Amino acid sequence: MPAPKKTKKSQVSQDSALKVFSILKKDYPNPKTELFYEDPFQLLIAVILSAQCTDARVNSVTPQLFKKFPTAALLAKAPPKEVETIIHSCGFYKNKTKAIIQTAKSLIEQFQGMVPDTMEELVSLSGVGRKTASVILNQAFDKPAIAVDTHVARVSYRLGWTKSKNPLIIERDLKLLLPESLWALVNGTLILHGRRICKARKPVCSQCRINEYCPSAVI
Repeated sequence: MPAPKKTKKSQVSQDSALKVFSILKKDYPNPKTELFYEDPFQLLIAVILSAQCTDARVNSVTPQLFKKFPTAALLAKAPPKEVETIIHSCGFYKNKTKAIIQTAKSLIEQFQGMVPDTMEELVSLSGVGRKTASVILNQAFDKPAIAVDTHVARVSYRLGWTKSKNPLIIERDLKLLLPESLWALVNGTLILHGRRICKARKPVCSQCRINEYCPSAVI
């Protein structure tokens, strides 16, 4: 019978967070999005399609989508039914079709067909929230940003790096704990750790190299 979970600490120091993250960095040395893309436009569309869908599934439909509509100008004029047919397997295909076509139109109308590189401009696009914008800034433009998805939220909470489950507060807490030079690595590192070790239903604490620093570990 497993031992009861430890009580969460009231506060985690920056030194402790840095020590933990340095270990995770060694385990996941070059975390990148697993979405296939060739330019910021393709990444933007792929990230929108990835909502409540696996990266593998998105990667199975985007080659056909980008072959047919390789630019914002072409996607903006795409027949919705044709786009729906291509992305159907991604789920919520009607809403996603509306979002990516409207996003393409906004890129043409507001940004000369180019993907903007600021948070404020990105979140003005249809289907783009702060998480998606952070991924674009991070991966496409090499700008420091922390995208908080379910994996990042779960791992951060279990580590005691945040007491909140609100993505905005989690992002704020992580930025206070970790230096800006590491922000670009946070999302990918915690996603990989969440998928492989710190799983949602049953974390594999016995195989976790940071379990001695984790207030939620069951050892």
